[in-house]
Amino acid sequence: MHIAVIGTGIVGTCTAAWLQRDGHQITFIDPREPGEACSFGNAGSLSPSACLPVGMPGMWKRVPQWLLDPLGPLTVRWRYAPAVVPWLVAMLRHSSRDEVTRIATALRRLLEPIFECYSPLLQTAGAEGLVRRTGCLYVYSSREKAAQWTWGMNLRRSLGVKMVDVGQEELESLEPDLKGRFRFGILAPENGSTLDPSALVKALHAHCLAQGAGFVRESATGFERQGRRVTAVRTSDGASTPVDGVVVAAGAWSARLAAQLGSRVPLETQRGYHVTVHSSNLQLRHTVMAVENNLMVNPMAMGLRLAGTVEFAGLKAPPRYERAQALLRLGQQLFPHLDTSETSQWMGHRPCMPDSLPVIGRARHAENAWLAFGHGHMGMCMGASTGREVAHLVAGRPTQVDLAPFSPDRFR
Repeated sequence: MHIAVIGTGIVGTCTAAWLQRDGHQITFIDPREPGEACSFGNAGSLSPSACLPVGMPGMWKRVPQWLLDPLGPLTVRWRYAPAVVPWLVAMLRHSSRDEVTRIATALRRLLEPIFECYSPLLQTAGAEGLVRRTGCLYVYSSREKAAQWTWGMNLRRSLGVKMVDVGQEELESLEPDLKGRFRFGILAPENGSTLDPSALVKALHAHCLAQGAGFVRESATGFERQGRRVTAVRTSDGASTPVDGVVVAAGAWSARLAAQLGSRVPLETQRGYHVTVHSSNLQLRHTVMAVENNLMVNPMAMGLRLAGTVEFAGLKAPPRYERAQALLRLGQQLFPHLDTSETSQWMGHRPCMPDSLPVIGRARHAENAWLAFGHGHMGMCMGASTGREVAHLVAGRPTQVDLAPFSPDRFR
């Protein structure tokens, strides 16, 4: 079949790569270059352990304090508050222990085969060197402080995630640059990371093009249909691309297109920020998550990336780069000897759902249209497994992951 994939981020590109392996002809539709939107600024973690949702038990107690701090870990621009408050309320409704257990179980099934799903794509694209499997260290100022997160860590362990307690001496042996700042850690040895998220997407996309995929550099605006089938995708230049099927994987811009196909979902944009320290003199061997500070630190090819902030302000508001600078100051506090003479900052739109579960499945009113978006800050982690499962759906094969929790119809 000739299938249009709307979106050239990690989810769309991996989906196209898996579909191409099944023999389908692919046409990408996206006004942006591959890997230049949300995927560009990803923190780079590839984490089978990252199965906990954003909304956790007891979170509601901290939300008011966060909302009052414009540089806190989660904030809302006041002008955008009327639009996003119902979404935040829905997120909190999914934060009970029973709900979090259900959500984490579903996410774990999609996250567990990260490397199994990436491996064939990276191998054929010659991009295996962009991924490393060195593990992730969750670090804390003390074992007592870590106790606040025990329930979530135990939930991970119950779902088969390998988590190893690390005392101060071993922690400092694993990462000498952490000496004196953290006294307890938990190692997730099965985790990995990418040295360059954008380069990874570009490599997979380039391989798809080399294998015959087309690329329409326009925005998808709608669809032409005959009955319950999409026959063409309309684009912003006024043209139409005839298709036998379509996959909507346009990240934060997916909701309008999904609605045209009969699937109305509460997609919100979670604005993420990062700072990359190009002059970093640290020699970190692992991805490091400073849990108390909500800061992820990842050594990459271009420097040390610091990420870990959420802002709700919609798709049109200008960036508030003070939030990125707050990440840099936090990094300097945790690593006093960090050379920050050369840095860059970024803001991007993460597509997120109130239950932290992406939308994966057939569109409600089109039998040859599939949806794959809403992965939040986990697109890099779940992109390859999502692509594999969408390819199964398109082929009519049984999926390897139970996709019922990710159904586009779950919000009806």
